[in-house]
Amino acid sequence: MQLLSLIRHGQAGSRQDYDRLSETGRKQARLLGQWLVRQQTRFDAVVVGGLKRQRETAEIVLEILSRGGLAPDEVVEDPGWSEFDIDSVFASVAPRLAQADAGFRSAYQSLLQALDDGGSPIHRQWTAADTAVVQSWISGQFETETESWQEFTARVRDALARLPSRPHTAVFTSATPVGVCVAGCFASTSPDRILHLAGAALNTNITSLIRRDGAWRLYGFNL
Repeated sequence: MQLLSLIRHGQAGSRQDYDRLSETGRKQARLLGQWLVRQQTRFDAVVVGGLKRQRETAEIVLEILSRGGLAPDEVVEDPGWSEFDIDSVFASVAPRLAQADAGFRSAYQSLLQALDDGGSPIHRQWTAADTAVVQSWISGQFETETESWQEFTARVRDALARLPSRPHTAVFTSATPVGVCVAGCFASTSPDRILHLAGAALNTNITSLIRRDGAWRLYGFNL
């Protein structure tokens, strides 16, 4: 039996500087590390995605584990666990979607105006414009040079398949890869289900999977 702990990164920065931890995110990572020490949790292997916010979360947690005498035997980086690149998706899809859809054009212009205000709550909100862009990207409405939804989900499944063969592995990743893995436990590749699960994944949560008889099964979500 193998146990897999999928750990979402801590709270990230603002929309315009997202790939880093905010101060709240750093605190969340410290609290997670301290909790793991209290639980005397030792990971046999740790895999870290290729994004800065994933690495920063892992570094904080691993430092605390090391101080507690719980350093893992193996730490490796695997960019297969990175989130899809929302900035590239927006840059490729949003301008063309704005030309094709008047309703989206209005929502997109409102979003751009709000982003000019650094203190706007929009920096911590998922908007209708975000949903429209991601749905357009998933459907392949426009040809883009970015990674497709199908390529993204296949990348995550490949990363899951090449995990170290250790009793307990932790992966520092992001919300949508967690959604891909959990949906896969139920033999689902539905984008709606994956995004629903991703939207429910809390910062620095642990989602646990167990591998038995060659298949991954959900053990706990948002722990």
